[in-house]
Parts: sequence; C-alpha cells; structure tokens
Amino acid sequence: MNIGDQPDAEAILWSVFAPEARENPYAPLAALRRITPVLHHEELDTRFLTGFAECQAALAGPAFAVPDRAWMEREQPEWQAHSAADMFYASLLGTNGAAHERLRGPLVKAFGPRRTAALSAAIEQTVDELLDGFADATADGGTADFQELVGYPLPVAVVGRLIGVPAAEQERFHRLGRDAARLLEPVRSDEDWRLADEAVTALRGYFTELLRERRARPAEDLTSGLLTQAAVDQHPLEERELVDVLVLVFVAGFETTAGLLGLSVHALLTHPDQAALLRADPGLLPGAVEESLRWDGPVLMTERLATRPAEIGGVHVPAGGSVTAVIGAANRDPRRYPEPDAFLVRRPERHVLSFGAGPHYCFGAALARLEGAALLGRLLDRFPRLALAGPPVRRASACLRSFDALPLVAVG
Repeated sequence: MNIGDQPDAEAILWSVFAPEARENPYAPLAALRRITPVLHHEELDTRFLTGFAECQAALAGPAFAVPDRAWMEREQPEWQAHSAADMFYASLLGTNGAAHERLRGPLVKAFGPRRTAALSAAIEQTVDELLDGFADATADGGTADFQELVGYPLPVAVVGRLIGVPAAEQERFHRLGRDAARLLEPVRSDEDWRLADEAVTALRGYFTELLRERRARPAEDLTSGLLTQAAVDQHPLEERELVDVLVLVFVAGFETTAGLLGLSVHALLTHPDQAALLRADPGLLPGAVEESLRWDGPVLMTERLATRPAEIGGVHVPAGGSVTAVIGAANRDPRRYPEPDAFLVRRPERHVLSFGAGPHYCFGAALARLEGAALLGRLLDRFPRLALAGPPVRRASACLRSFDALPLVAVG
C-alpha cells in the first residue's frame, strides 16, 4: 500500500519518529500495522514492514540483502571520505554473500559456543562486582543510575575480556563505542559523522597495536584466536580486515547488549508481578530475557534491499528497492503473539527477531542472552525491593532503544 492510499498513514508513521514516541513507539506501530503490514513511503523511498512474517521474510529471505559498499558508492558517494563508512561497509554489517561469509567464517570459528561458555564464570563474577558497587550507591535509600554503574560497564567488561582489552583501558572504549555507533542511525548529522570518524580511527589504531602485541605474545582471547585462524586459513583475512572485525565486535558487543540490560530491568520493575515470578522460579530467567527482547528490544528497525524483483506481504518490490523491517513492531504482531502488549515471562512462544535472522543473524546473541540472564537473576535476588527512582532518560535515536540514564532505588 502507498501512503496516498490511506490519508492517516503518513501522520502515524511520522509520529513513530517523534521524540515523544520514544517511550512507547509500539502504539503507533500497531496502528500502522492495522492499516497494512507493508507501507510504501515514496518520500523516504522505502517500504515499512510491521508484521512478523513480512519482517522475517526480509531478514532471512534470499531476495533481500543489506546495503553494501556498491550501494554506498552508487547512492551515497560522499560517504566514501568517512573512515566510519569505510569500516562499516567493509564489515559484517555491510557485506553480503561470499564477502560476508569470508568475514564471518573465522569469527564464528574463533567465537563459538565453547568460548561463550568459558566466559560464563567471568560474567557472573563481573555482575557480582558491579552489583556490589550498585549496593554501595543505593545504601540507606540512595538513588543510583543503573546504566552508569551496571548497564554499560557489564557488556564493556565482557566484550573487553573476550577480545583482550585490559580492564584499565575499557572505560574510554565505552565513549568510543557509543560514538562509533552513531553510524547506525538512519539519518546522520555532520556531528554524528565527525564523532563516528574520530572513534573508528582511534579504535582502528588501538586494535592494530593489539594485533601486533598478540602476535608477539598470544593470549587466551578472541584476538589471538583470529590470528591463529588466519595462520591456517587458505584465504586468511588481511590485517585491515582483522582490525575492522575487532572494531565491529567491540562496538556491537556492548552497545545493543547495554540496551537489552537496561530495557529488561525497566520491564521487570514496571511489571512487579512478573518480577515476583522470576524471584520464585529462577528457571524462568531465559524466558524473561527473551520476553524482554520481544516486548522492548534494543533494535527497533533495520534496512534491506531487494536483490531482484520480489513480493513481500502482497506488495511488489523492484530490484534495488528498499524495505525497512520494523523489528519492534514484528515482535508485537498479534498474528504471531497473543496479547502482544502484555509482558509475560512465561510466554510459550519465544522466537523473536531481535537478533535478526538469516545470514546476518547476530553472532553474539548467545553471549548477550547469557549476560541478561546472569544479571537479572542476581539483581532480583540481591535487591528484592528495587524500584524506579524517577523517569528514565531514553536514548535519542531512531533505531536503537536504550536508556542514557535509569535511576533506581533499593527501597528499605
């Protein structure tokens, strides 16, 4: 359906991007889906997909791919001067087909289930240490920002340990990672580009040095694992490719996970009956993480391009045509989930699109889920009367959902 076919559709769509919709974009998205699960916006030149089946088809179907370097050179040639764009369109996020598999293969081999499982004890230890600090900050009824003390430090520490970044150097990487993530915004200002370029340049320099260090002194980390894999691969990744893989793993490894942690805590604190179920039965923790991802996940939408003429939701998409999979809307599609707006940790249906689908399914999904379950279990156990201490501050972003601040208090 085109915008012109439904006079209210454009107003509903634009309301999703308004600052006041950051708290709850799901109501207007549901209204949009009721009009049509596929809405072609001619001015933005994309088709917004708000149904589960339609989004899954775009993310996993062979007729769709991510915008890549060829797209950038054709559609946005001015971006080629930016180091952030150079990194992005040479990375897993900006490649397709054989180029994508070439980058993903060594990473999957080096970052497999065994390495993730080995991090479990370290994750639990880090959670306990961070919650010790949170307990000190909230002693005697004090208010503390969960995101500052736990939500961001936890995934930064985990991915830093995974890659081999010393703990003393991880704090500055938090800022660099957030600045580099500005590249993920669908519309970038000059300031976004400046900060993203500076961050990517700094991260590339750091990981170039880390690779040099690990060649001389290997360690039990992902960086050494990638070097070992490169030594035996028939077509090994080049130096710049290895550097950019590490940049991507670091930025992607904490940015969306930090969003997941804060959003999950917020969901439970605003649904105390569900938090009580978790306290009574820790076996529900994996389901609670999954329900958090469904109910309010860290990625609201992502773009794909048709590699050939295709049909999605009964709507024709020409070769090269853009579709925007609104993952947050898909995860609340009533055709897929009964009572989609209810937050239910015992929900039986657990397949969500929050980590994508198909070739670009997030390789760090298992690690993010592990961090979420470890944190929620310990947080609810240690702070039985935890509560919101004021309105949280939502991140100013069109596609990434997280909190810049989440003030909490441990009620006595």
